[in-house]
Amino acid sequence: MTIAIAAAIALVSYLIGSVNFAIIVSRLHAGDDVRRHGSGNAGMTNVLRTYGKGPAALTFLGDFLKAGVAITISRWIWTRTGVALPLDVGYLSGLCALLGHLFPVYFHFKGGKGVATSLGIIFCIQPLVFVILAVAFVPIVFITRIVSLGSVLGALFYPFITWLVHFLQGENPWYDTLGAIVISTLVLMMHRENVKRLLTGTEHRFGTKK
Repeated sequence: MTIAIAAAIALVSYLIGSVNFAIIVSRLHAGDDVRRHGSGNAGMTNVLRTYGKGPAALTFLGDFLKAGVAITISRWIWTRTGVALPLDVGYLSGLCALLGHLFPVYFHFKGGKGVATSLGIIFCIQPLVFVILAVAFVPIVFITRIVSLGSVLGALFYPFITWLVHFLQGENPWYDTLGAIVISTLVLMMHRENVKRLLTGTEHRFGTKK
């Protein structure tokens, strides 16, 4: 029974995650598909570059909040089973929502790179880690004007910060760190081309023309 419930949570979370707001906003705003422009990525940065700040803000908010919706639903469902888990069921839900964002069933499995959705997951599961990541890496984005640099560095340090926070609080850090490693790995995989451009000094800076 619990396996069936876990499978249902995974499926529902994936379907929620597949609602890609970059694509939806670009269609509503311009009758267009953002994947036809710029990097071809269905994410906030490409929306910002293509349509401007307003649509980009809506995209970020939607992709951020959908993780919270998926996790809230999954926690509500799981509490009805009465089964205790060593790891927050939000990780299962969040991971599946992230996979939905990366490979959305509604949009031919071509989605975004997962930064906003990952931040939504972290905010719901580890709010202190979220604050640390925001304070440490958001300024890097505004100083360098390279969104991917903040994203990549944040993903790299996310598992370590997770481990450190739990260790300093006297808690077992390993389950949450494992969840962080999986999420971080997915985000880094989706940014592999950005990493190449960062290393060669050719990565795009927002506020400049290609």
